[in-house]
Amino acid sequence: MKKEMTKDYALKHSTSHLMASAVKELFPKVKVAIGPPIDEGFYYDFDNLDISDEDLKKIEKKMRQIAEKNLEFSVKEISKAEAKQLLKSEPYKLELLKDIEGKITFYSHGNFTDLCEGPHVKSTKEVRHFKLMSIAGAYWRGNSKNKMLTRIYGIVFNTEKELKEHLQLLEEAKKRDHKKIGKEMKLFTFSNLVGKGLPLWLPKGEIIKREIENFAIETEKKAGYVRVSTPHLAKKELYLQSGHLPYFKEDMYPPMKMDDGTYYLKGMNCPHHHLIYNHEPRSYKELPLRIAEYGTCYRNELSGALAGLLRVRMLSMNDAHIYCTKAQIEDEIKGVLELIKFYFDTFGFKDHYFRLSLWDPKNKEKYIDEPKNWEHTQDILRKLLKKLKLNFVEAEGEAAFYGPKIDVQFKTVLGREETMSTIQLDFAAKTKFDLKYTEKENKENSDVFVIHRAPLSVHERFIAFLIEHYAGKFPLWLSPEQVRVLTVTDRSNNYAKEIYEKLKEAGFRVDLDTKSHSISKKVREAQVAKVNYMVTIGDKEVDKKSLAIRTRDGKVKFDVKLNDFIKDLNKEIETKSR
Repeated sequence: MKKEMTKDYALKHSTSHLMASAVKELFPKVKVAIGPPIDEGFYYDFDNLDISDEDLKKIEKKMRQIAEKNLEFSVKEISKAEAKQLLKSEPYKLELLKDIEGKITFYSHGNFTDLCEGPHVKSTKEVRHFKLMSIAGAYWRGNSKNKMLTRIYGIVFNTEKELKEHLQLLEEAKKRDHKKIGKEMKLFTFSNLVGKGLPLWLPKGEIIKREIENFAIETEKKAGYVRVSTPHLAKKELYLQSGHLPYFKEDMYPPMKMDDGTYYLKGMNCPHHHLIYNHEPRSYKELPLRIAEYGTCYRNELSGALAGLLRVRMLSMNDAHIYCTKAQIEDEIKGVLELIKFYFDTFGFKDHYFRLSLWDPKNKEKYIDEPKNWEHTQDILRKLLKKLKLNFVEAEGEAAFYGPKIDVQFKTVLGREETMSTIQLDFAAKTKFDLKYTEKENKENSDVFVIHRAPLSVHERFIAFLIEHYAGKFPLWLSPEQVRVLTVTDRSNNYAKEIYEKLKEAGFRVDLDTKSHSISKKVREAQVAKVNYMVTIGDKEVDKKSLAIRTRDGKVKFDVKLNDFIKDLNKEIETKSR
């Protein structure tokens, strides 16, 4: 919207126009589509453009040549009839023109003119510090039924310093890329025989996954959650009753027709948990009832949208549903917020804020048409966030179809903003599933509210964040290989094996390297594997019955007794030190 169009927006928008004009000059047969500013920079979509990454430098050079001409970005308002004439050879622009009801404006610089509402900077001379980053395919208007266009992404900044800093950040991102580190550390892999978006967890990755799950189980047990387990599929009727099929069908896998009915792979855990709540009569004494599960769900994501562990088709979710009365809502959501804070403090996540996701009353297709319930539940969440003095923003049209939610927006160490956790308040389930409880006076009450929450998101996404956050250098309690015992010569082998066995008996994840390599090579290999501690055993250590301890950051301590080392390791694990 206009009120949100900043100077930064105008610069990005102007650069996308500059790029489009350069592409038009170099490839006259292209058809232009759209070129909006985005958080990461800008892009422009083109039809009839077959280029590779090598062509980006050529386009960049042409952009700089045009920019140096100091061409003014001028605006002109014209009639719809004139616009149709002007755009007669641009089919995508003509389609956009049909949707415009207000005034029609075109922006020009030099010989390039584009249907656009602006704003732009004054002239091309102001567009200086930019770089074209990548090429991708994109369906016209995001619809897979439409033609695939060529999208060119770019970045632009006000100063050369800002551009350089951003490029350095991108270089750091490459080093921290969870796909790269995951491969180096042998955490997970993918296979075309299994399918895209379906990770195969290798032994070391499974260790991290299991440690996180054990931590969540232990933490949530203390918080009063009970654990359950539900099937990976269910009948069509369940998802019709929950309302997910009408609202969520595109994200679920196609139906499977069996001899006893039609089944779907589970896209969400909540309907299953509602059935667990309903399997026996409930008393007010049981509420709030907190049901938790690391449930596996399946999402029918387009292959082009998949991205390592960040976007997958199988999700192991840190899920739970809290069944409570209206009077208990505030305390329960407060408890979930405190739980999220505890998790974030443990993992060292500091840069985050809260987003109150509201319904859009105009969107009748997406949202349940119960205005009073929407306003009431949204007000509960808003007042709680204010009461707790939490930093939050409001976002219309971002709620779940059955109720408002609080999203925890997490800024990664690489500066990328992602939704980490969600808390959703559901006022629809009580009606759809006839959720009830018996009051103190033996009177039946059907005013049961459901709180959906997933503080640690899903294993796949969360571990991708962790890999980037720690750059693969996991804290000791999470590390797949905590200690590696290294020998200096073959004379050290027997003592090294003795130390290895004792550390293993003490419950640590330990490996032994007695290969006939130099000790410097063994240390390097352990550092690449991001092992927390290297125990070096040479003649001196054998004679003294001691250890030489090296951290993965290169700090060395000599003459360490095994019992003292074990005590230190246990303390570091117990406190979950980072």
